[in-house]
Amino acid sequence: MKNKHYILLLTVISLSTIISVFAFSGINAGVSDFIFSYKIGDKADDFRLKNVDGKMVSLSDFKEAKGFIVIFTCNTCPVSVANEDRIIELNKKYKSKGFPVIAINPNNPEVSGGDSYELMKVRAKEKGFDFPYLFDEGQKVYPKYGASKTPHVYVLEKQDKDLIVQYIGSIDDSARNEGSVKTRYVENAVDALLKGMPVELASTKAIGCSIKK
Repeated sequence: MKNKHYILLLTVISLSTIISVFAFSGINAGVSDFIFSYKIGDKADDFRLKNVDGKMVSLSDFKEAKGFIVIFTCNTCPVSVANEDRIIELNKKYKSKGFPVIAINPNNPEVSGGDSYELMKVRAKEKGFDFPYLFDEGQKVYPKYGASKTPHVYVLEKQDKDLIVQYIGSIDDSARNEGSVKTRYVENAVDALLKGMPVELASTKAIGCSIKK
C-alpha cells in the first residue's frame, strides 16, 4: 500500500514539474496544443489581418517579395511613436528591393483605447503610412511570433515556399533617440540577406512598451 502511495506521489510531482516548466517558459498551454515563440531559423506561418484601408492582407498576397520586415507596433507607445519615421524609411528603402514593411498593432483596444482600429486609421493617415498597418484582432498573431514589446521586429526571408525567421529584435541601437543611432540592426540584417549572406547579429533585445492584453 505504501508503494502505491509513493508511486502516486511521484506521478503528481512529475506532472507539477512539467506544468511549471511550460509556465516558466512562457508557453501558452491549451488542452490540445502549445504555442511556441519563433526562434531564428523557424518557419513562420502566414496570417490574414485587416488593414487600415478595410482590406484583408496576407503575406501570400506579396507574390514578388523576397521577404518581409514584420513590425509589431501601435499608436500609443512613446517608443513606437519615436520609431514611426524610421519604420517609414525602412519601407521606402527596402520595399522596392523585395522586403516591404508589414506593421501590426497587437494591442487589445479594450485595455488601450488609443489603439482601436478606428484610431489606427487616423494615425496611418496622419503619418502617411504607405505600408500595411494591420489590426491583430483577437490577438492571435503576436503570441505565435513571441512579440512582447512595441516595437518588436521580425525579418522573414522567403526560401522556396517557406518564410524563415532571420532576425528578431529592435530596429536599431537607440530606440528612443534616432539621432544617437550607431548600429542599424534591421538594415544590416536585410542588407546581408539581399547579398545572400548570413545575418551576423540575428537577435537583439526589443525595447518598448509591453503589449496590452
